[in-house]
Amino acid sequence: MPYVYILECSDGTYYTGSTWDIEERLYQHQTGIGANHTRVRLPVRLVFFEEYDRVDEAYAREKQIQGWSHRKKKALIEGNFGDLVRFSKNHTQNAEE
Repeated sequence: MPYVYILECSDGTYYTGSTWDIEERLYQHQTGIGANHTRVRLPVRLVFFEEYDRVDEAYAREKQIQGWSHRKKKALIEGNFGDLVRFSKNHTQNAEE
């Protein structure tokens, strides 16, 4: 099954990817043979994943999440779905931010 995943890096940044084998891909990231972003920000930990039936769905979701702000990704990771909507709005619509 294809997966979309989010890793939290040692510097607090998030890395979003997709894979067929989440355990193998996590191992690659943790040992420095994953993506350049994670290689220089070790250690990393898996903080979120979703499973899909089709690889094109997983890839589309990966690209969607990659376009999100840090705070919106954090809301997804924490399951704060109300914040997902709030953080989707134009910044000028959110005076408190």
